[in-house]
Amino acid sequence: MKSFALTAGSLAAAALLWYAVPSFAEASRRVPSPMVDLTAAPTAKTESAVFAGGCFWGVQGVFQHVKGVSNAVSGYAGGAAKMARYEDVGTGRTGHAEAVRITYDPLQISYGKLLQIYFSVAHDPTELNRQGPDTGTQYRSTVFAENAEQARIAKDYIAQLNQAKTYGKPLATTVELSKPFYVAEDYHQDYLTLHPNQPYIAINDMPKLDALRKLFPESYTVAPALVHAAKASKS
Repeated sequence: MKSFALTAGSLAAAALLWYAVPSFAEASRRVPSPMVDLTAAPTAKTESAVFAGGCFWGVQGVFQHVKGVSNAVSGYAGGAAKMARYEDVGTGRTGHAEAVRITYDPLQISYGKLLQIYFSVAHDPTELNRQGPDTGTQYRSTVFAENAEQARIAKDYIAQLNQAKTYGKPLATTVELSKPFYVAEDYHQDYLTLHPNQPYIAINDMPKLDALRKLFPESYTVAPALVHAAKASKS
């Protein structure tokens, strides 16, 4: 992920560099649905899920365009509260991963469907402690299960995809249970929507939105569920 300490000159140079090289993004694919899924209670209103898959800008951007998702917030999970700061997490020594907490209506979209989108277009689950140009444990592929049922569904799905050799190599995705989620700094929220032409976003993350629209038309919505809708409308 690009540093926020760049000067105007270095930003221009970085932009030329990013546009001069090919995208690091892996080709997206619609993987099979999980054979086991959570069943929503008839009275259920909202549930939450936390996924990590590289830079949270792109993961947040993808799930903000999924029908049934009312909120998707960038943050940190896996480490201690006192280390849940961008500068610390960026060292790769805090135990945290850049993650996204998704709030959704289980009567509109299931946990298993969210997992299918996560494995299909949100990131490349075969990369260990990295995503594209970003390296370190803070960019690991991890499902932060909020309860034992979510952990079971995620582990079963990973096993299903591995057994089918869906990717031709084993998934690097881990499952971590009951790890607190900490909301990231405000300037990280809605970053894809606010900066669609930023080189990193244009090269690595906008293709994910295109893949979501093409591979999951039944789940794609044009209007994103933004954290700060008023701010985005003025951009």
